[in-house]
Amino acid sequence: VAQLYFYYSAMNAGKSTSLLQSAHNYREQGMDVMLFTAAIDDRYGRGIVQSRIGLSADATVFDEHTNFKEIIDTQMQHSPLACVLVDEAQFLNAEQVNQLAEIVDEAGLPVLCYGIRTDFQGELFSGSSRLLAIADKLFELKTVCSCGRKATMTIRLDNEGRAIVDGDQVEIGGNERYESKCRQHHRELMLNARNTRPC
Repeated sequence: VAQLYFYYSAMNAGKSTSLLQSAHNYREQGMDVMLFTAAIDDRYGRGIVQSRIGLSADATVFDEHTNFKEIIDTQMQHSPLACVLVDEAQFLNAEQVNQLAEIVDEAGLPVLCYGIRTDFQGELFSGSSRLLAIADKLFELKTVCSCGRKATMTIRLDNEGRAIVDGDQVEIGGNERYESKCRQHHRELMLNARNTRPC
């Protein structure tokens, strides 16, 4: 039975690597898959899913106006799909997550979503929030804090490597801009940043 999956983590847990491995596994068996990635994240080029270990694949881009149901229905009229994989799923809106759930339920097509659970302030992204609410299966991909404990939070850094407490929820960046931290060190860094910021 097809299901809606949400693979979530902090930064640097191998989400894109896992997605690309899943896509490879399907294709190795002669099955066709469709990959999506967020238009807003073009660090590696528009419509490219790339992992930090160098794996990459072309993908269809999505933004807040993308209708997944229309795109996937159209694709399936031309050739059957075995699976849909969505990178940067935190950037989905709630209605898009609902569309992906409809695809699972009505077309019998598995949908695998990969994304960050919370932003640098510890607040849920809209896509992650809806996926946590309605996904059939939830999987945490683990990474580690600099202290060695499991990292569940992400901290945003300024140009000097100091924690930032304010700003837009979405700001694209990689290791130079974000670090994964355990809850304790995230809290301590945010508190220190609040106490030391200019008045």
